[in-house]
Amino acid sequence: MTAAQGRTSDGAGGTDSADGRTVPPAFRQAVDALRGARLRPEIEVDPTRPPQRLAPHAYALEAAVVENDEDLADGRLVLLHDPAGHDAWQGTFRLVTLVRAELEPEMAADPLLPEVCWSWLTGALEARGLSYGEASGTVTRAGSYYFGGLSQRRPATQIEIRASWTPREGLGGVPDSAAHLSAWCDLLCQVAGLPPVSSADAGVVTLPQRRDPR
Repeated sequence: MTAAQGRTSDGAGGTDSADGRTVPPAFRQAVDALRGARLRPEIEVDPTRPPQRLAPHAYALEAAVVENDEDLADGRLVLLHDPAGHDAWQGTFRLVTLVRAELEPEMAADPLLPEVCWSWLTGALEARGLSYGEASGTVTRAGSYYFGGLSQRRPATQIEIRASWTPREGLGGVPDSAAHLSAWCDLLCQVAGLPPVSSADAGVVTLPQRRDPR
């Protein structure tokens, strides 16, 4: 499938933003690449409203891993661009993400789970040969237990990965945003427990399916 078409915060397809800023060609090219990326069929992607104050230019996508009409994992990816550069980013582009999935309680009890989940992010980028810098983030797990009228529900544990990194820029100062999106979708699928799509990923450990197929 192809990443969903949508509008950037700067007025997709136009020359100027709503507040009068000119949309930089590098940002426009990076967004066009996101829209044209070919992704796994289990991933459903839609544009969503980006944050307004993190950078002069921003574009956001939300995605879910869907199998048998069931959401196995979901997340949000935001592309930020500041033509003047940003000291903390060490570049002019930044990718910011949130990934969430529900786990079986016994799996969530693994003390190494946060480190493993973080390695899935960096491993997904490296598996596609992507160069990046200034990566940072958090991995959080939270448990829910139900009582009273909800006591029939099984305990649930959610893993949440929040991260950001600076994609290295290529020709014309444009990062390979489509490849970064594909790597991010690899992370989504891994958190969802889907098997890798190629034998090259045969050594990757994935979470088992959280629930039986309907």
